[in-house]
Amino acid sequence: MANLLELRNVTKVFRGGTVALDNISFSIDAESPGIVAVAGESGSGKTTLGLMVLGFLDPSDGEVRYNGKSIAKLSGREQTQFRQEMQAVFQDPFAAYNPFYRVDHIFEVPIKNFKLAKNRQEGRRMIEEAMESVGLRPNEILGRFPHQLSGGQRQRLVVARALLLRPKLLMADEPVSMVDASLRATILEALRKLNTEYHIPILYITHDLTTAYHISDHIIILYKGSVMEAGNVEGVIRNPQHPYTQLLIDSIPWPDLNQQWGQKEIGTVDGEAAKVGKGCKFAPRCPHVMEKCRQSPPPLYFVGERQIASCYLYEENEVLPNEDLSTVLRSPVQDSVVTTEVQR
Repeated sequence: MANLLELRNVTKVFRGGTVALDNISFSIDAESPGIVAVAGESGSGKTTLGLMVLGFLDPSDGEVRYNGKSIAKLSGREQTQFRQEMQAVFQDPFAAYNPFYRVDHIFEVPIKNFKLAKNRQEGRRMIEEAMESVGLRPNEILGRFPHQLSGGQRQRLVVARALLLRPKLLMADEPVSMVDASLRATILEALRKLNTEYHIPILYITHDLTTAYHISDHIIILYKGSVMEAGNVEGVIRNPQHPYTQLLIDSIPWPDLNQQWGQKEIGTVDGEAAKVGKGCKFAPRCPHVMEKCRQSPPPLYFVGERQIASCYLYEENEVLPNEDLSTVLRSPVQDSVVTTEVQR
């Protein structure tokens, strides 16, 4: 059976030579739905990846496949099916609405376009069920305008709209970054419910490792378009192996009154020193950089049972075949892999 979603050696180079994504390969299987987080700082390429998954951007090299077929080659009917089965929740909860329409409009349009209901009564019932599934009361929300609702309510409505179409895959791009901290848990709970109760796989894109840890099953860490580390979220967050991931984790402000913040920083470089060349993209900022790091990019090495890292510190370990992350994003790998510790 074909994978639901598959990225094969996907590369995206924008005009001017900026490499947004560099040879990314992984797949998501409908038979074992989970939540895969794609995390990294601004400019890491995570949103570009999401836009290519949705078909909004074409890769410069490689291909994105849906149900075994390149999304660039889908027929008109297949495109319509793809738009229904692949839904998205974006960062800005207000941008999804036309301020001149009541919020009912975001439900009524897909019901009409995809012929989801036989009549108005059935459509209303579907809307109410979708809203109740994300913790909203239809009688309090429907009939109101977007500005009359809170950011959390607007974002949960967008999640409810996605659920209405019964998608096979959901792409959530920074879905909680523009809502109050008190509402984030509610939205994350709604997304988790879509995954656990409706078995919808989710690609969760974020710069926030804390939310990624709490909602996802697996995680991919990107830096300047390249994979730094990937695997089971528990292993990557609790026991990071790549120097970049380690510094990211150290920068998280955990609520510990005894910790002195600012002890570790991700170094910055300017000008000529920032040019990577053919080597590892993190080399100019890495505290463990070696000469070979500047000469060629390291392959993806196994650094744990379900974890890989792109770093020459682990060059004695087994290399991930074909640099396809699917192995560590879905199933355990060989127990014989030895983790090499990095002095932090």
